[in-house]
Amino acid sequence: QTAGQSGEQELENLVLKLSVLKDFLSSIEKKALKALQEMSSSTPTTPPQPLSRKAKSIPVQTFEVKLDITLGDLTKIGKSQKYTLSVDVEGGKLVVLKKQKDSQEDWNTFTHDKIRQLIKSQRVQNKLGIVFEK
Repeated sequence: QTAGQSGEQELENLVLKLSVLKDFLSSIEKKALKALQEMSSSTPTTPPQPLSRKAKSIPVQTFEVKLDITLGDLTKIGKSQKYTLSVDVEGGKLVVLKKQKDSQEDWNTFTHDKIRQLIKSQRVQNKLGIVFEK
């Protein structure tokens, strides 16, 4: 039970981090735009303080996940396979990595602007739906 609970806890954390990601990135865009506007309109005597101070960096988070794909051509996979999901909040990237036989790796990278929606399952606590562009 402890392994299942820690997996659920990791997924809970992932859901939180992913939901924060979109807001975080849009606020960064707004701050950057505001800073650029202030820089272009301010006199050279005022140093751009907010730009020189670096915000706390958010480390890349990695999770062991199982993909639950319901698309027709992908159901041929058969048994569910384990994947590694990496979330890079500051880089705005989501990487799904699958280890192949012979230590080969197969991965897909999704940028934050391709993620349209995150859906936390009401029925299954540790299930997260991600809706991508297209």
